[in-house]
Amino acid sequence: MKKVLGLGNALVDILVRVDESLLHRLDLPKSCMTLVSAGQVNAILQKLDGLLLQETCGGSAANTISGLARLGIPTGYIGKIGHDPYGEFFAGEMKRHGTEARMFFGTSQTGRALGLITPDSERTFATFLGAAVELDALDLSPELFRGCDYFHIEGYMVQNHALTREALRLAKEAGLEVSLDLASHNVVRENLDFLREMVGRYVDIVFANEDESMAFSGCHSPADALVTISPQCRIAVVKLGKKGSLVRQRDEEHQVGCIEARAIDTTGAGDLYAAGFLYGLIHGYSLAICGRIGSLLSGKVVEVVGAKLDEAHWLEVEAALPGIIS
Repeated sequence: MKKVLGLGNALVDILVRVDESLLHRLDLPKSCMTLVSAGQVNAILQKLDGLLLQETCGGSAANTISGLARLGIPTGYIGKIGHDPYGEFFAGEMKRHGTEARMFFGTSQTGRALGLITPDSERTFATFLGAAVELDALDLSPELFRGCDYFHIEGYMVQNHALTREALRLAKEAGLEVSLDLASHNVVRENLDFLREMVGRYVDIVFANEDESMAFSGCHSPADALVTISPQCRIAVVKLGKKGSLVRQRDEEHQVGCIEARAIDTTGAGDLYAAGFLYGLIHGYSLAICGRIGSLLSGKVVEVVGAKLDEAHWLEVEAALPGIIS
C-alpha cells in the first residue's frame, strides 16, 4: 500500500460552545480567525474554565493525514510541538490514529487553535501558532521522505518560503507525488509569485476552494480558474462548498456533486475532501470516483463539531464506499 507523508502546522484544536455574550467579553471578532499570543490563549482558556472543551490534533495537513490513516492508508507526519502536555497530546493522538509522526520540538508552547462556536453555528478562532511555526528547513532531511509515495503539504506553510521550497525539493528528489492544499485566499495573494513558482516546479495535485483558486489564477470564476491551474500540475481540484467540486486533468474534467448532509460545522471539510480524493488516487480509481469519495468525507465531517469524524460517521463512510467505487 502506498504511503502518504504530511507536513503542516501542528496545532491542538480546542472547540467549545459559547454564547454571544461570552464572545463579546473575550473581545474577539465574530466569525474571524485572530492570531493571539501564548498569554492571550492561556487567558482565554482560563475564562472558559468549567465549559466542555473538545480537544483534537489539528492543522490542515494533520486533519488530512488522520483521515487517510483511518481509511487504512499508511501515513507519516512532520511537525513541531512544544515540551508541554499539549505537545504530548498531539503526538499521542497522531500515533493513536495510526500515523508515524516525526515531531520536532521548539522553544515555544505547542500551538493551539481555539474554536468558539456560537448557537448560530458560526465559528470564531483564536489561534496561537506557537512552536508550529518554528519548523525550519534545517529540520528536514532526505530520510524523512524515504519509503513514502505521496507528500501532502498545507498552504499555510508557504509563508515560510525556505521550509516549503526545501520540503518540496526533497519530496520530488525522493520521487514522491506532491499534493498542495492552498490556504486562505489572503495567504495565496501574499505569496502569489512564490506559490506559482512552487506549483510549476514541484506540485502534481492542487486543491483550492473558490476564493483560493481565483486568487491563484487571477480568474473571475472557479471554472476559469480550474482551466488556468490544470496545465501547471497533473490534477487540479476546485472545491465549491455546497455545490460540490470541479476536477480536471489535461482535457478530462468532472463536476462532482455533494452528498446530502445536515451541516452544523464546516471545520475540516476541505481537509477531509483531500483525504478522500487522495485515497481514491492511491487505489487507482477514476477522477470522478476520487471526487465522490472526497465529497463523501467532507459531507460527513460537516455533520459533527470539529475536523474529526466520530466512529458512527466513519461507519457510515465505510458503508457508503462500496456504492461509490462500484
